[in-house]
Amino acid sequence: MYTFLAGIVLLIIGYFTYGKFIEKIFGVKEDRATPAYVNNDGVDYVPMSTPKNSLIQLLNIAGTGPVFGPIMGALYGPVAFIWIVIGCIFAGAVHDYLTGMISIRNRGAHLPELASKFLGKVMKHVVNAFAVLLLLLVGTVFVSTPASLLHLLMDGKVAMGILIAVIFLYYILATLLPVDKIIGRVYPYFGAVLVISALGVGIGLIVKGAPIPELSLSNFHPDNAPIFPLLFFTITCGALSGFHATQTPIISRTTQKEKQGRKIFYGMMIAEGIIAMIWAAAAMSLFDGYNGLSDVLAAGGPGAIVSEVSTTMLGAIGGTLAVLGVVVLPITSGDTAFRSARMIIAEYLNIAQKKISSRLWIAIPLFAVSVVLTQIDFNILWRYFSWANQATAVIALFVGAMYLYIAKKNYWVALVPGTFMLVMVITYILNAQIGFGLSLNTSWYGGFIGAIVLVLLFFNAAKKARANNLPLDEDISDWNRVA
Repeated sequence: MYTFLAGIVLLIIGYFTYGKFIEKIFGVKEDRATPAYVNNDGVDYVPMSTPKNSLIQLLNIAGTGPVFGPIMGALYGPVAFIWIVIGCIFAGAVHDYLTGMISIRNRGAHLPELASKFLGKVMKHVVNAFAVLLLLLVGTVFVSTPASLLHLLMDGKVAMGILIAVIFLYYILATLLPVDKIIGRVYPYFGAVLVISALGVGIGLIVKGAPIPELSLSNFHPDNAPIFPLLFFTITCGALSGFHATQTPIISRTTQKEKQGRKIFYGMMIAEGIIAMIWAAAAMSLFDGYNGLSDVLAAGGPGAIVSEVSTTMLGAIGGTLAVLGVVVLPITSGDTAFRSARMIIAEYLNIAQKKISSRLWIAIPLFAVSVVLTQIDFNILWRYFSWANQATAVIALFVGAMYLYIAKKNYWVALVPGTFMLVMVITYILNAQIGFGLSLNTSWYGGFIGAIVLVLLFFNAAKKARANNLPLDEDISDWNRVA
């Protein structure tokens, strides 16, 4: 219990200390106009309040990641707490803040455009492919996941096909309509359910004195799966996730002032870390040890854990509300996943999005592909997603490091976590069966050597960019064009 509570306290302290430190390094400009005003188009560029932006950002980035990921990560034992706390404060929140703020300084640009500017034009095409693939997978899986949970909650009284159709219909509307018409209006209600459910489970763990294990670096996984690098691909959204880099530009286009960035981007990642801590603690404490947890996961997956934990902690009515809170998570990431995909493709092809016909031209093929993907077994595809997700996080952190290097500021705050995860990404793909299937020792050598080479290339490119005075921020006077 002490490890769990200490982790929550550290996350909160991290927001007020390290978050402030990162904000100071970046250097907000109070008087600088934001894209929400300069490029206001009534569709994607719309000024919204800080509370509304913060809530939308939290729901956008959360998905089932801070619930299902920590539940799976609980198999590794309390080491999961360490990764959530350290990863969230020093990697995930930094990743989200820098991505959001650099986007604000560059007309609300998405990650492919930022990668093109700061890492080279070739990276624009690479990151664009990564981002669209990520978003399509997220959007599609986050149709079936909430539909399955709702189907279970309703005791099968409503057919899965009907639930999937309803969720798809909502996603289509959320993708096409102005951001303040659907997302801006329904998210406050979704957010209330999410916060109440997470707090309910967390308070229940404390009040009932749940036997949450204390700090340990031991690996308790029943299959003895290695902590390094697998833990960092099991718990992603609760600590560090490249998916977030595809979501922050949605809010960078609705943020009123740069000063609000720490609350919206850094703060909401901390909030997600707290949610992850709660669900990891619940999974570790309520199933008679790690073998018991493994058995429940094998029988019913993370959804069964969610249902059991919610009912145990909050009773029948409260448990139903908690499950609904978890249902909200994938729905509020699936809708913005498709929306982000539309925006990224529009930016890539330079297609203005003010007209509904222009949005339809991109959205219809996206949803057609997604419908086809729902018919495919995602077990293998999702493993590729986990790798692509963290590879995207590495790219986003290196974009942040490049920005700070050119600005002659402390770039290590982004480069260190980016390099750490780069080692994990290379090692994972070399070792995994979906990759090259090499031995773990050989993969580690490859991971370190590959990371060293890429970091040296980074410094070479960074020195050239600084020497050539690469402009960091777009001139506001050029923002009369709408993306």
